Amino acid sequence: MTSLPTQVDAFFHIRILVGIITGLSMSRLLTGLARPVQHPELKSVGYVHTAWAIYLLLTIVHFWWFELGLSKVDKWTFGLYLFVIAYGILLFLICTILFPDRMDQYSDPETYFFSRKAWFYGLLAAVCLVDVGDSALKGSAHLRALGLEYFVRQATMFTLSVIAIFVPKRLYHAAFASAGILYQVWWALRQFDVF
Repeated sequence: MTSLPTQVDAFFHIRILVGIITGLSMSRLLTGLARPVQHPELKSVGYVHTAWAIYLLLTIVHFWWFELGLSKVDKWTFGLYLFVIAYGILLFLICTILFPDRMDQYSDPETYFFSRKAWFYGLLAAVCLVDVGDSALKGSAHLRALGLEYFVRQATMFTLSVIAIFVPKRLYHAAFASAGILYQVWWALRQFDVF
């Protein structure tokens, strides 16, 4: 007689698929960031495009780390499984928007980025909302430990992302990406130093 999988088995199973999606996302970002080094004759690199790629790289590393908190979930359902996978897929989709298979018809990556900024920032806003749901899955004690700052952070990122869809000025996008990177590093060092 075979025994049913335990919740630990279910969590491990889910982590494998999340790891695959995370690996694909990181691969897309790292390959895209290495492209100018591999092919210096290609189009120039833009600050906003590169800054968002670095932000996403940090975000994905943090995503992989804080998903360990899902080990505290008492009962895994197919709905929860789909939710966690959807979070990873959203991150992957943002990475593919930053570094598509081809950008031949654009003069440089920055021009391409601004032609797709509504998609990029729309997905970034969605990630902010999904992250709150993901944090809630880890339990009320986890949400309390994150504190009010977490909710302010998510609301700010969501709002600035929605605004960025409509703002054409590169200065806004450069400042937003820079602030995102700095805050992501600061947040991670304070929140995720030890699991």
